[in-house]
Amino acid sequence: MLEILKAILFGIVEGITEWLPISSTGHMILLDEFVKLKVSDEFLEMFMVVIQLGAILAVVLLFWNKIFPFNFKKEKGPFIKKDIFVMWFKILAACIPAAIVAVLFDDILNQLFYHYYVVAIALIVFGILFIIVENRNKNHMPQINSLKDINYTTAILIGVFQLVAAIFPGTSRSGATIVGALMIGVSRTVAAEFTFFLAIPVMLGASLLKIVKFGLGFTPMEAAILIVGMLVAFFVSVFVIRFLMDFIKKHDFKVFGWYRIVLGVIILIYFFAKTLM
Repeated sequence: MLEILKAILFGIVEGITEWLPISSTGHMILLDEFVKLKVSDEFLEMFMVVIQLGAILAVVLLFWNKIFPFNFKKEKGPFIKKDIFVMWFKILAACIPAAIVAVLFDDILNQLFYHYYVVAIALIVFGILFIIVENRNKNHMPQINSLKDINYTTAILIGVFQLVAAIFPGTSRSGATIVGALMIGVSRTVAAEFTFFLAIPVMLGASLLKIVKFGLGFTPMEAAILIVGMLVAFFVSVFVIRFLMDFIKKHDFKVFGWYRIVLGVIILIYFFAKTLM
């Protein structure tokens, strides 16, 4: 029962931090320091990724009309929404850089960069970037104000920023793609929506990769932990996504930049002090 309660806590943290640009990895590392799941290292590595599937389902639920290209009307029967269909090709194009790196170098990158100091530095650097970009954009009107305005070049550029997040944990996938989108003239709302949609194939692919590596030999407790974590992440994500979309209509992302900087400093101090003990 205690492990299920821990899974609920992990699901809450995942649901909040996956969509806010504050690094789910950074928060999961801290949470894992204080709330230890009694599972194997292999399962924990898989769990930290696959729990994101719950968060993905929240995006599918909330944005169904914007992401599902097939429709039906009595007067004209089944038809395809061409703009949504085209948008998915742009999303897939944006996924290519990170997908190639993840498939070829996932284990190597985990060994090289999955360390607290890398996460902390990435938190701080992208926190500073958020503040700089938002200050720069204060007197600039965005050039791209709808998903239709995103062309393949823009999509691939955003995908390159996502690649940075794929390499350096703590960067935050949503944080990197939103910063990149803002830098090239995309509005906050469109940047957030495109980031949400971009997460669908990315997280599905990453989760599938982890499950294949781990295998399907779950114990009953492992299966329960994974399912509970995903369900909680789903319900929390629904509220967090709605909050973020309302928040950015009136505010910029600088508050998340400052939060990242503070969290990065806390992680550095905590783990440095731990090594001295």
